[in-house]
Amino acid sequence: MTAPEPAHLHAHLLAAVPSATASGARVLQALLADPAGAAQLTVTDLARRTSTSEATVVRTARSLGFAGYPQLRLALAAAGAHHEPAALLTGSLEDTADLATVVATLAAVETEAVAATARTLDVAALAAAADAVHAARVVDCYGIGASGLLAADFDHKAARVGLVTRLRTEGHAALVSSALLGPGDAALAVSHSGRTPDLVGSARQARERGAAVIAVTSSPGSPLAAAADHVLVATGRETAYRAGAMASRASSLLVLDCLYVAVVQRLGPAATAALRGTYRAVEGSRAAPADPPGSR
Repeated sequence: MTAPEPAHLHAHLLAAVPSATASGARVLQALLADPAGAAQLTVTDLARRTSTSEATVVRTARSLGFAGYPQLRLALAAAGAHHEPAALLTGSLEDTADLATVVATLAAVETEAVAATARTLDVAALAAAADAVHAARVVDCYGIGASGLLAADFDHKAARVGLVTRLRTEGHAALVSSALLGPGDAALAVSHSGRTPDLVGSARQARERGAAVIAVTSSPGSPLAAAADHVLVATGRETAYRAGAMASRASSLLVLDCLYVAVVQRLGPAATAALRGTYRAVEGSRAAPADPPGSR
């Protein structure tokens, strides 16, 4: 892995949290909270502050693409000048927070997550995933719980441009559907954690049967990512009030929208014709505009 530029360091730190070990995550959280301050700490100081070890700090630096902690410190110092208030970007909300603080915090967290995802998204993996979806005979869309809403959004848009899709938002239904896939098919699995058992099982089964598997997850080191042919990482992390999970939803939606647009580009005029046809199909069912108040 190549070390990120200082301007992109925050995004890489944020993206690394979900798949880090417990001790590694504590180091990353400390760096996220105060990059300029962390740049002043020796490896021993940072290990002590995060209740970890010097070896953990060094491993964390190397996992980010740096040769060692000294190189990470230099990047932290450069990144600190552009750092936003930690209270906003951590997404931590107290029980007594006023609504203005809630709005500002969620806006900051979701904006940063979307921007970080845009900066770190693997465009080559995105293109390969779009090729797989475009070429597929059928595309299974899997998501359980909140991730099911994201899978449903992609399924709806994909169907509008003429793709044959099957939405599965229940674990056993996903397992059954994946057992019927084969070469020339594709499965899109959406999961923030990448660790939902039935979803991971469905992805593994789809791949074993020869289908192309695309994972959209915030955890590139998860079992789901390991089971996929193409991994698209959406930056986001869990916090006490799930602000991180909300941010993950926003960044996952960005990833799925990018995938959708890339597929539409490959479909070309066929997508435009399909959109027109599906629009006409529902146009007649729309309610007539209401008369403006006072018009009668």
